[in-house]
Amino acid sequence: MRKLIFLAPLLATACMTTEPQGPAPVPLINALGAPVGTVRVLPTPAGLDFRIDASGLPPGVHGIHVHAVGHCDPPDFTTAGAHWNPANRKHGFENPQGHHAGDLPNVTVGQNGVLHTSVLLPNGPAGTAGALTDVDGAALVIHAGPDDYRTDPSGNSGGRIACAVIAPPVLVR
Repeated sequence: MRKLIFLAPLLATACMTTEPQGPAPVPLINALGAPVGTVRVLPTPAGLDFRIDASGLPPGVHGIHVHAVGHCDPPDFTTAGAHWNPANRKHGFENPQGHHAGDLPNVTVGQNGVLHTSVLLPNGPAGTAGALTDVDGAALVIHAGPDDYRTDPSGNSGGRIACAVIAPPVLVR
């Protein structure tokens, strides 16, 4: 009987499904500055996995990019700067001159306004996690329309509708 009591907590733990451990989720805000969800940044051997859980977004396909500055000031999030582009390339996966390091695949928001997805920022020559944590930080921005994967500088993806600071600026003293 004692062996069974000892094994019960181990069996219960083994049967539980858990979210991967990592940094706490950061808020995703809309143009009014209201929270619409969260982004969890999980380092993986392949790169950074952005787990996005949001609601109240316009349905449809949206461009999503890592931006070069860790500020998300509403309403237009221009404080997030341009796309993260340490190699100084052109925009878009279909661009023969290469693409920005912060270019990500489009995401699709359901008809109910809910987005529950995972997007990978692959490791590259510039690295990922360490390179994003620089003096000015980085942000993840969702755009109003789809990224066409060609048009420089932003894929013709329209205005910025949601933003999350994924790497806050580092204070230099």
